[in-house]
Amino acid sequence: MKSALEIRDAVRDGKMTALQAVEESLAVIKENDHKIGAFLEVFETEARERAKQIDEDIKKKKDVPRLAGVPIAIKDNILYQGHTASAGSKILENYKAAYNSTVVERLLAAGAIIIGRTNMDEFAMGSSTETSAFQKTRNPHNTDKVPGGSSGGSAAAVAAGMVPVALGSDTGGSIRQPAALCGVVGIKPTYGRVSRYGVIALGSSLDQIGVFGRNVADAALILEVIEGQDEHDATSLQLSETTVAEIMSPNLKGVKIGVPKEYFVDGMDERIRRQIEEAIESMRELEAEIVEISLPLSEYALPTYYIIQPAESSSNMARFDGMRYGTRAKASSLEESYQSARGSGFGREVKRRIMLGNYILSAGYYDAYYKKALAVKTAIFEELQQAFKKVDLIISPTSPSVAWDIGEKFDDPLTMYLADIFTITANLAGIPAISIPCGTVDKLPVGLQIMGPVLGDNKVLEAAAALEKSIGKLEL
Repeated sequence: MKSALEIRDAVRDGKMTALQAVEESLAVIKENDHKIGAFLEVFETEARERAKQIDEDIKKKKDVPRLAGVPIAIKDNILYQGHTASAGSKILENYKAAYNSTVVERLLAAGAIIIGRTNMDEFAMGSSTETSAFQKTRNPHNTDKVPGGSSGGSAAAVAAGMVPVALGSDTGGSIRQPAALCGVVGIKPTYGRVSRYGVIALGSSLDQIGVFGRNVADAALILEVIEGQDEHDATSLQLSETTVAEIMSPNLKGVKIGVPKEYFVDGMDERIRRQIEEAIESMRELEAEIVEISLPLSEYALPTYYIIQPAESSSNMARFDGMRYGTRAKASSLEESYQSARGSGFGREVKRRIMLGNYILSAGYYDAYYKKALAVKTAIFEELQQAFKKVDLIISPTSPSVAWDIGEKFDDPLTMYLADIFTITANLAGIPAISIPCGTVDKLPVGLQIMGPVLGDNKVLEAAAALEKSIGKLEL
């Protein structure tokens, strides 16, 4: 599979048609997805028709749009008008989107071709894509392993070469963690850089749409198209600086890179530590200045997240009551209807977080838990603000482990939650962060995370591009 930039340039220059790009993508999906399960649905006929229309427009000498002919997959919680958006849940199994999300609207306007919707943990609650109500997705590097989550379908689709790029959502690491486990690039932008309008919400103060790519420049290209203020989303930001897709920094001369001592603790897999240390050495060779820093509040990020996120998700899940969306249960009373629809429609992890969230928000516990968690979230943000006065960027491992066996952690939610221990901080602080491949352990990918200050997305992308050029891309 060619990169998104290569496809775009080839279509623009007449060396390839949009239909050829689509056919290549569909052929790889047909050949491999029965083993991987990245897609819940492929829009085969529609993708071909759209590609033909783009080719016809190019023949008529119309302006070639920014992403003309580029196949892209979208996570199953992103609305695409007339298409199912189930968020991996039985309760929305038959729900058809009534309108386009802003990110889909912008992709279509730029000439992208949406190939299909990818599998995910139910309502994005999970770290392995095993809580999906419909199927398990497997890691393309080893199909006995998980791809990570909750955006595991999108990560696997890109890693397997089914599409050059895909969209995911990231609430606590749901783009970066599967990107690390699948050996691809995954970026979570600054909170508010990309509109959340038309995205099925999990934790509204934490959610952010981002991009998977086979390389940094591809991820930047898609981010450039989907970012920017949106009248439909009051939390979206007006940008003074847009993303630059054709990024290639030959070095990191003068860039101060912070290495938090709290992210390299005893008990960490030594093989992962060595891979990260080798990446740090590559940064030194690129003339970066490596600075040890301390982020003592990092240890509180995980418990803080698992108070705020369940509280917000339990509130967001209240709309799925069997009346307004999705499954409508036959019952003799309103209470029975709620119990039937939600009882059969929601999976175990969703029910667990609804109960936890309702407990946290209940009278007598709101001040004790939720209010304190919000205070810690603010303190974590302020600590990072101070850190970014000393350094330009912060690096860490993306995941404490490589991909694990399917089923290994499924019945142990606390162990599963620890898979996001390095990624959660960026969501709590609303800062941009990217994961790029930096080596392998037991033939499974290891990810390096680069975090930047609020709206420092370009700094993050430039550093990632420079390091990618130095250490090379990970191929399947």
